[in-house]
Amino acid sequence: MITLLIADDHPLYRDALRGALSLTLPDLILREAGDLNTTVDILEKEDIDLLLLDLHMPGSHDMFGLLHIRKLFPELPVAVVSGTEDATLISKIVGVGALGFIPKTASSGDIANAVQSILDGDIWLPDSVSEELEEVDEEFSELADQIATLTPSQYKVLCYMRDGLLNKQIGYNLDIAEATVKAHVTAIFKKLGINNRTQAVLIASQLELEPPK
Repeated sequence: MITLLIADDHPLYRDALRGALSLTLPDLILREAGDLNTTVDILEKEDIDLLLLDLHMPGSHDMFGLLHIRKLFPELPVAVVSGTEDATLISKIVGVGALGFIPKTASSGDIANAVQSILDGDIWLPDSVSEELEEVDEEFSELADQIATLTPSQYKVLCYMRDGLLNKQIGYNLDIAEATVKAHVTAIFKKLGINNRTQAVLIASQLELEPPK
């Protein structure tokens, strides 16, 4: 039996995926999660054969969720599910190790075909972007590896720094002490090999990270 985890914060879309996969791949065991923390908890406790990951669910936000999971579970096959069909973004997703990209507009048949192809060991991409993919350069790969070492809390602080917030403002938004924010900033600088906020902003911008919600 194959166990698949659907990680998406929209119950209706999880239901749609479940329906599409149950009809065409009835032997699948399906698990569900609505945020990054729950996803990681399930991955730590169960043997999952394939993760379908929404880029924008709580805790994930654009590339971070994928990078975080790839760091924690490097052998886990991951396919990204998103409503954003941008060739540059998809190139980066594949460049950091995802085995597929499934648009949320894909038909039930395409979803089933994508899942089966990935389970068979292939990379699946929509025809509309497969010829537009760009080669990911070494600099981006190195940045992605650095970002993957951050904790979710450190990532949130990094995004707020990118948006120009001061430590006091970041603490207010995250409901943590300013001293805790300073500790996160120090850890971020160390992990990213930088020494000022300007460099942190440049890194966050290059990875197109979204602000935490």
